[in-house]
Amino acid sequence: GSAIAQTLARDGAQVVVVDVPAAGSALAEVANTIGGTAFQVDITAADAPNRLAGYIEQRHGGADVFVHNAGITRDRSLVNLSAENWSSVLAVNLEAQLRINETLLARNVLHPNARIICISSTSGIAGNRGQTNYAASKAGIIGMVQALAPAMAKRDMTINAVAPGFIETAMTKAMPFATREIGRRINSLNQGGLPVDVAETVAWLGQLGTAGVNGQIIRVCGQSILGA
Repeated sequence: GSAIAQTLARDGAQVVVVDVPAAGSALAEVANTIGGTAFQVDITAADAPNRLAGYIEQRHGGADVFVHNAGITRDRSLVNLSAENWSSVLAVNLEAQLRINETLLARNVLHPNARIICISSTSGIAGNRGQTNYAASKAGIIGMVQALAPAMAKRDMTINAVAPGFIETAMTKAMPFATREIGRRINSLNQGGLPVDVAETVAWLGQLGTAGVNGQIIRVCGQSILGA
């Protein structure tokens, strides 16, 4: 998320970064670095969409670009996947986005020509062993983007998603070595991507010049064979 925030700020955006209260120190550091503001909220809370919308309205008078980047994993084989691990991933990765989008549109928080940009995954396109919950949430994002695109177009707005492949992050660093190496090698570049690769794609989708791009899923995966 910090790479996206830094890239948008570089391009002149006034950025509001959002994370859970437990990550408050790291969130404040990112906000201070880019000259933005920080808002702490658990996006799965019932009042989170209205609190977030109210903050954006009060602080900035609305939004031109809204990026859904929150995501978690709870990887288990399907036979060992608990109900809590299923529901928590769906709640953060998909359901929160649905509720926030509904609130942003209902309260007219988004300015004309606004962009909603979601982060999906190649796992949402092709699935991935041991990630049934994560893959389902990311596939749901793709469905949401494509279903909401016509309604966004009627408002002169767009919604798109970026689907990264294996990206070198703190989250993927915690994966077993063999899993990481497979992720790095199953694309034509034979290496993992970097957060800036995703960030630059998000920044491009946020530009006014992408008004003709709507309901699309942009893969950032080095031509991964996953979902090819």
